[in-house]
Amino acid sequence: MSNTNELTNRINQAYGGMSKGQKLLAAYITDNYDKAVFLTAAKLGEVVGVSESTVVRFASHLGYKGYPEFQRALEEMVRNKLNSIQRMEVTYGRITQSQILETVLQADMEKIKYTLEHIDQNAFEIAVDTILKARAIYIVGIRSCAPLASFLSFYLNLMFERVVQLNTNNSSELFEQMVRICDKDVIIGISFPRYSMRTLKAMEFANNRNAKVITLTDSIHSPMNLYSSCNLIASSDMASIVDSLVAPLSVINALIVALCMKKQKEVVKTLEELENIWDEYQVYESDEINYIDDSMKMRYAKLGDGDGTL
Repeated sequence: MSNTNELTNRINQAYGGMSKGQKLLAAYITDNYDKAVFLTAAKLGEVVGVSESTVVRFASHLGYKGYPEFQRALEEMVRNKLNSIQRMEVTYGRITQSQILETVLQADMEKIKYTLEHIDQNAFEIAVDTILKARAIYIVGIRSCAPLASFLSFYLNLMFERVVQLNTNNSSELFEQMVRICDKDVIIGISFPRYSMRTLKAMEFANNRNAKVITLTDSIHSPMNLYSSCNLIASSDMASIVDSLVAPLSVINALIVALCMKKQKEVVKTLEELENIWDEYQVYESDEINYIDDSMKMRYAKLGDGDGTL
């Protein structure tokens, strides 16, 4: 049963026992759920013409623990249905210029907190174990998820010999890069609304080749989970000009740290080798200054007025 039908069914089943105010809310939400999803309890009550407490009781009457849980059910109804223009209009309607910094950072904090409270620890451990045992690790994420895929790929390359970040310019190239994937391998697919069909196709292909499939997505109802046996769920903002991917990045950070803990010797060896290479080829010293030695300090002192100031 989809979340859309689930919420609609709850409203239909509870409608007979609703108060007049609750019935007004039910009617408004049924007809305008794409607008209601972005309203606070107080604002929804104001729009419909009922009190905030009536809105909260309405959510409880439908079987939700509170308004936030009810609102997440609404989010599932409209998830992946808004185009970019609608997302921008919604965001501009929710945030004033003076509130941008506070609102965005607060929202990101809440997403990380929600992810921490709801992520499946067992799935996380399975993901770590699956990656450790894999012959080759494939990583796919496109559009706004591409930086997440690159970040994960960069660090996994320090730990594993065969890490492939899939180039996703077109489907043909995608499959060409995966032609040797098999049951000894794992693919990590990263996708958030609006979901990527190319990422989904890559995971389907890997699944058909009996490779292990790990997803990092926003919901148990995500289509990315169709071919996955291990789902890492991280909260994201489904209605914003810029996709909020701080919670997924935090999950990736945790994944990298967990893998580093399991492969400490290999990581230390790789880093020592890289440090030697960086020193030999002056990778950093030519364009980055990490310290000021005593001679530089003395030069600056001489340029001053005798007390070290300029």
